[in-house]
Amino acid sequence: MDTYAQLLDQLAESGALGEEWRGAFERAPRSAFVPDAVWTPDGDAPNGYRRVTRTAEPDTWWAQVHSNAVVVTQLDDGAADGPGVATSSASMPSLVAEMLGHLDVRPGQSVLDVGTGTGWTSGLLCARLGDESVSTVEVDSAVCAQAATHLAAAGFSPAIHLGDGLLGRPGGVQFDRIHSTAAVQRVPAAWIEQTKPGGVIVTPWGTPYANAALLRLEVGEAGQESHGRFVGNVSFMWARAQRPHTAVPAGVAESLGASRMDPDLAVENVNAAFAIGLCVPGVRYSHTWDEADPTGTYRMVLSDDAGSWASARLQRWDDKGSVHQAGPRRIWDEITVARLRWLEEGKPGLTDFGLTVAADGTQTIWLGGPGPLGSE
Repeated sequence: MDTYAQLLDQLAESGALGEEWRGAFERAPRSAFVPDAVWTPDGDAPNGYRRVTRTAEPDTWWAQVHSNAVVVTQLDDGAADGPGVATSSASMPSLVAEMLGHLDVRPGQSVLDVGTGTGWTSGLLCARLGDESVSTVEVDSAVCAQAATHLAAAGFSPAIHLGDGLLGRPGGVQFDRIHSTAAVQRVPAAWIEQTKPGGVIVTPWGTPYANAALLRLEVGEAGQESHGRFVGNVSFMWARAQRPHTAVPAGVAESLGASRMDPDLAVENVNAAFAIGLCVPGVRYSHTWDEADPTGTYRMVLSDDAGSWASARLQRWDDKGSVHQAGPRRIWDEITVARLRWLEEGKPGLTDFGLTVAADGTQTIWLGGPGPLGSE
C-alpha cells in the first residue's frame, strides 16, 4: 500500500475522512496540486524556512506531501527576501477532510471555494460534485495561475476567478455552500448575499488574539439573521484584507505595576485564549526578549491598532514594575478581567460559543445559544 493510501486509511479510521469523501481524496491526491518547490521549517535559516524541491530532494518533498501536516508553498506573498511569513499552503489533510465534512454538501449543490491556494480543495470538490458545480476565487495572481495549471493537469475545470475572495464571486451568483480556507475576523457581507437561504458557510474565524476557530454558519432568509457555531479548533492564514496589525506602538510606558495574574494563564490553552480574545477586540500578542528591560527577561507584548500597548514580564510577574502599559487602553488589565470572566463562566470551550450575523452585517458572539454573551 502506498503512503497516500495509508494516510487516507488513517484519516478514515480517526473519523476525519467520511466515506462520502474517500473517493474524491483518491481521485484528487494532494501530490497533484503541491508545486515542485515548497518550504520546510528550518531553525538555522535566516527566515526560518528552507526551500525544498521535488527534483533535488524527492524523498523530503514526498514525505511532506504525504504527511498529515501543512505544506508551505509561499512565503511573504511571494516577495523575495521577506521575513519568512507563510502566506499560502496546502492545508493539513485531516483539517481539509474535517472542513469538507462540516460543509455537508450534497450532489447537485453548488460551492464557492474561497482561497484557491494550490487548487487541492477545489479539485476535491470537483471530484465529488462535478466541475460545473464548483467556482473558486484567489487573490494572488501567481498562486491562481499555478492552481489553474495543476487543476487542468489533474483533469478538473472549475470556474476560476482572480480577485478578492472576501467579495465573493464576480457576478453575484448564489451558491448552496461557501467554503473558505482563509481565516476572517468578520464574515463578509458578500458571502451572506451569495449563499442561498438555508445554505452553509464554513470558514476559519478568529480574533487577532486567537486565530483558532472553525465557524459553520447557516444563512437565514433575505433580511433575517444568520446563526452558526464554532465547531472546531483550526488555525489558517488570514484573508489578506483582514490580517491583524503587526507593528507594536512605540513610546514610554505611562503605567507601571505588578501583574495580578501569571502571564502564562493568558494563553493557558486554546479555550482560554479564544474566550479572552472575544473580550479584547483588536488586541494581538507576541512573546519577545526585551533588550531594553534591565532585568533581561522574556515578555508577553500586546497591542491594538489604535496606539495602545502593554507588556508583562513572564518571570517575577508579581513584582512592582513587571507590567508596562500605554495608550488609551490598559490592555493588560483588560486581559486579566477577560480571563476572570472565562473562569466565572465555568471555563467554556471554544465550541460552546457561536456567532450571529444580523441583516446589517453586525456580528454578535454568544455562549450556549443565540443571545447576549453568557446566555444559555
